[in-house]
Amino acid sequence: MGKLLQVLNEIERLNIVSMHQMRKRVNNLTKPLGSLGRLEEIAIRLAGITGSVQPSVGNKAIIVMCGDHGVVQEGVSAYPQEVTGLMMANFIRQSAAVNVLAHQAGAEVHVVDIGTVLTDLPEGVIQRKVRPGTANMAKGPAMTKEEAVAAIHVGIDMASELADKGIEVIGLGEMGIGNTTPSSAMTAVFTNHPVERITGRGTGINDEALAAKAKVIERAIEVNRPNPGDAVDVLAKVGGLEIAGLAGVILGAAARKVPVVIDGVITGAAALAAFRIEPRCRDYLFASHLSVEPAHRIVLDELGLKPLLHLDMRLGEGTGAALALPVIESALQLVSKMATFEDLGIPSPAPEEDEFGLAVQ
Repeated sequence: MGKLLQVLNEIERLNIVSMHQMRKRVNNLTKPLGSLGRLEEIAIRLAGITGSVQPSVGNKAIIVMCGDHGVVQEGVSAYPQEVTGLMMANFIRQSAAVNVLAHQAGAEVHVVDIGTVLTDLPEGVIQRKVRPGTANMAKGPAMTKEEAVAAIHVGIDMASELADKGIEVIGLGEMGIGNTTPSSAMTAVFTNHPVERITGRGTGINDEALAAKAKVIERAIEVNRPNPGDAVDVLAKVGGLEIAGLAGVILGAAARKVPVVIDGVITGAAALAAFRIEPRCRDYLFASHLSVEPAHRIVLDELGLKPLLHLDMRLGEGTGAALALPVIESALQLVSKMATFEDLGIPSPAPEEDEFGLAVQ
């Protein structure tokens, strides 16, 4: 736990002075006040995250955490567990959806095996396996608390390594057949919403399988009785290795002042866990899109995040994050390249403010 506690102590609140300086710049661009909408909010928050009035997100990466789930034994997915490994190979061949979208966005893709059952990994996969898949959470804990913490540490290390390489924004992705089941279970525990309201179709299961999936989640919660006030306990009992790893990425990135773009319901569950561990990390998060998975809206509402895109997606992998990265970069391009009223010799319509954003009388 030492590394985790150290990282939590390093997560700072947003830099208010930098945010006010950025707001002043945004308000003096040659446009009506507020007319760039949420792009203005993005630029201002990035200034607060980085502590700079000239933030950059040009160096982008997407981390795809991969893990397997013992709960697939309960028939919760439309696909067999072997698909996890097949998709990892697809990522390495640069031929999955996230690869296409990441390439378009100019982002690196890092594929991490944090907990698959594979023994022979495709070349290029980053090997950080904590254990070969989780146990069946419908019968007992998915993993031990020590393993959950170890998975969080993997994510922290990944974020730190990318920050050391100069990565300025991290998108989150995942792969693990069956992982909407632990994500839904975690969301139910953290938010106290009924399981049937949270449970979605994941890989596309039918009505009968959906009802059975909800019962599996209810049984897992009843058997394990995770403590909603202890996020590590929730991760260990009804979570997943890739979910814990992604929570670690969020915490590690926040400690390094690197913004994080979450994807769909699985990365959302990871974000909720990270938020319960350290609430300050929420300020470093951007919600890329709203998934059609019902748990996702509940997660985003709980986090107080507004999705940038509404595209009825439910793929995962980091595809939503990849699509949102250019939107986030566009916000900074506008701020850095647009002229100001001062440049044109025109009085600004914005009220004059001091360095703390207070109106000057």
